[in-house]
Amino acid sequence: MIVSTKSLLAATAGLLCVLFPFHIRAQVYASSLGVFPDSLNVNTVAVQKAIETAASHGDPIIFEPGVYVTGSLSLPDNVEIVLSSGATIAGSVDPYDYDGYGDTLSSSIAGLINARGCCNIKITGPGTIDGRGLDLALAIDSLHHTGVRVDHGYNCRRMRPSLRPRLIDFNGVNGLEIRDVRLRGSASWGLSLDKCSNVLISGIYFVNRAYWNNDGIDIADCRDVIVEKCNINSADDGIVLKSFDKYDCNDNITIRDCIVCSSANAIKFGTESFGGFRNVRISDIRVYDTFRSAVAIESVDGATLENVTIDGIDAANTGNAIFVRLGHRHGDVPGVLRNVSVSNLRCDIPFGRPDIEYDLRGPDINVIHNPFPSSITGIPEAHVENVTLENIDISYPGRGTKGMGYIGSYRYRDVPEARDSYPEFHMFGELPAWAFYLRHIDGLTLKNVTVRLKAPDYREPVVQEDVNNLQGSVTVIRSH
Repeated sequence: MIVSTKSLLAATAGLLCVLFPFHIRAQVYASSLGVFPDSLNVNTVAVQKAIETAASHGDPIIFEPGVYVTGSLSLPDNVEIVLSSGATIAGSVDPYDYDGYGDTLSSSIAGLINARGCCNIKITGPGTIDGRGLDLALAIDSLHHTGVRVDHGYNCRRMRPSLRPRLIDFNGVNGLEIRDVRLRGSASWGLSLDKCSNVLISGIYFVNRAYWNNDGIDIADCRDVIVEKCNINSADDGIVLKSFDKYDCNDNITIRDCIVCSSANAIKFGTESFGGFRNVRISDIRVYDTFRSAVAIESVDGATLENVTIDGIDAANTGNAIFVRLGHRHGDVPGVLRNVSVSNLRCDIPFGRPDIEYDLRGPDINVIHNPFPSSITGIPEAHVENVTLENIDISYPGRGTKGMGYIGSYRYRDVPEARDSYPEFHMFGELPAWAFYLRHIDGLTLKNVTVRLKAPDYREPVVQEDVNNLQGSVTVIRSH
């Protein structure tokens, strides 16, 4: 008997289906699971149940256009949430709808969307997740001041509560994709990842300027992460790598093709830097209207920070170009900061505050100063090692005057070490250079580094102290 190839393949496929049955994924709409748009009522229980039901069947849950108000949600394994165009998951503005807030002994509060120790989570757009953070934060603040729910970690200096939920808070998730969704209005940090692995964040548009500590994306002690094609507008740091666990680290992180506007730093390592940062690649980042640094690379709590490549930063109206700092704020011994390459960076620094048009601006600089230079600094007992700057073009405003702040050549050693201070580009106060301040470095290579000065400045363009194995120089162009 002659059997055709087509018949044989069909028979084989049928046998495989019997031996290895598979599930055909259906499109499950939230309405079919009893969840309907309702902008007035909080439907946490119904939304949570619908998500769990869809996930248990292996089906994506699709939220139709409309507003779905909810408190804390906890995502299970194998969940896929699809937000249709015009669909919004909106955070409740009642603090008691967030897990942990009602516990008067609790020092933390769950976010709007949470996951712990899960695998295979997917959230896609083009709909929106809106934390309604300002209204929520003000409600929490009022409950503190009226004594209804006292926040024992209340920040009296800056008049803000600590018990504020994040928008998305994932811990220990393996296999995560967040794509093409619009995020806005967290009461605290925005998209927070801790100890996650195999992560893709792509194409999100995030406006997070509702309240204080409004970071955009925070990545802590994660592995194999890609962040790409994102547009971040944040009141605090834009895209941040952190390390809270001294026995862990961020490893194999790629950040590329993103746009960042921030009332703090655009791209930042730290400040929490206990474990490490290894094998990080950052490329093709556009920065604008950003108050602090375009790139801030910090190890101050004992972390090993190494093998970092940054290629392609275009920063307009940004307060500082490059800030590299190895300090010793916490930990038994200082950390390590080595093998860092920054190339193809252009930055235009204004004279005034770049974020003056922001409705919520970060804390101002509290020292008398002239415009700050970029800086690369270690401490006497722990030097920054092997940094390369290549194809760098930074434009400075000038107008530095001795009457405003003065560090003459005979006072270079008056610049404080500030070894345990909070790391920031203005941490040393007035600096004796207008372009680059370099101190405690072993190995610095400068290739095609150009700095431009628009108006006179009393300071030298470059001041260095305790710099070993310096190769190359800085080209200075004065347009005044």
